[in-house]
Amino acid sequence: MTATDEPHVLLRTEGRAGFITLNRPRAINALTHPMVLRIDEALTAWERDPAVETVVIDGAGERGLCAGGDIRAIHDDARAGGSASPGFWRDEYRLNARIARFRKPYVAFMDGIVMGGGVGVSAHGSVRIVTERSRVAMPETGIGFVPDVGGTYLLSRTPGELGTHLALTGTPVGAADALLTGLADHVVRSEDLPRLAAELTRAPAHEVVPGFARTPEAYAGELAAQREWIDACYAADTVETVIDRLLDFGAPEAKEAATTLLGRSPTALKATLAALRRARRLDSLESVLDMEFRLSCAALSSHDLVEGIRAQVVDKDRDPRWFPSELSAVTDEAVARWFAPPRTGDLGLAAGTPAS
Repeated sequence: MTATDEPHVLLRTEGRAGFITLNRPRAINALTHPMVLRIDEALTAWERDPAVETVVIDGAGERGLCAGGDIRAIHDDARAGGSASPGFWRDEYRLNARIARFRKPYVAFMDGIVMGGGVGVSAHGSVRIVTERSRVAMPETGIGFVPDVGGTYLLSRTPGELGTHLALTGTPVGAADALLTGLADHVVRSEDLPRLAAELTRAPAHEVVPGFARTPEAYAGELAAQREWIDACYAADTVETVIDRLLDFGAPEAKEAATTLLGRSPTALKATLAALRRARRLDSLESVLDMEFRLSCAALSSHDLVEGIRAQVVDKDRDPRWFPSELSAVTDEAVARWFAPPRTGDLGLAAGTPAS
C-alpha cells in the first residue's frame, strides 16, 4: 500500500488508549467529510468500550495536527451550487459538540499548525496540549468566511477582547497565548509527545500529563502585554470603530492590526463581530454551533468565500477582490441575513438533536 492509498484517518488501540491520527500530511491533515464520519464512528465505539479509558488525537507528518477543513473542496462546491458543504458542516459541528461532551478523557496533541477545523477537533477536548511548535488560529475572515466549529464560542470567552482580536485578524498564537486565551490546557515539548502517548497507554491522563507539562512562562507570549490596546479598541460596537481606534491608539501593533483588518473581507468582518457578540450571550456550545451553521451556509452562497479561497488557495495571488469592497457598503440588513435559517434546515443541536 502506498502513502496515497492509506486511510485518511488511522485508528488503533493500545493498552488503555485509543489513538486517532489524521493522515493527510501533504494537506496538513485537512479534514474531509469521510474523515469526520470516521472520527465519529471511532468515538462511538470507544465510548462504549470499557477497555478504552483515554482517546488521543494527533496528526501525521511534521507540519501540524490539522490546517482546517478542505477549503478547496468547499470552493468547488460553492461554485457548483453548494449542495455538499452543508452536509459536511452538519456532521462536523455535531462532532465538535460530541468531543466537548465526550465522557472519557479526550487528549489533543495540538502540535504545529492547528487552524479552523483543526481547532474544532482539538480545542473542545478535555485535555488540550500545545507545544513550542504550535500555531493556533481561526483565520476565516481572510477567505471571506467566519470562525466556525465552535470558534466563536471559544473566542467569545477569552479574557477581555483577546478573542475578538484573534477572530477578526486571524492572528495565530503560540503555546503561552493559547493557554492565556483558554484554547489549551498544558504545554509539552514536541519531542516528548511520543513518550507521553506511550504513558497514556498505561495510566490515566490526569496522572500522566502533569509530569510532562512545562510552565507557560518558558514560552514567550505576546498577548498579555498587548491587553491595553486590544481591550480598548476591540470593545467597540462596529468594525469601523474598531479600526479607527486601532489607528488612533499609537501602538505599532495596533496599527498593524488595523492594516490586517483592512485587507479582510468587509462582509466577513461584520458577520464575525456580530457572531462573537451573540455567542457571548448564548449559554451553550450547541447553541453557538447552531448559529455558526447558519453563518456557514450563508457564506457558501456569498461572493467573498469563493473569491477568498481563489485568492489564497487556488490561484494564490493573495489579492482577493471583495464585494462589497468597503465596510461602509455592508449594511446591518445584509449582516442580519447571514443569521437567517438556511434552506437546508437548521442544525438543531441546542434543540436536543443528538450529537452523533
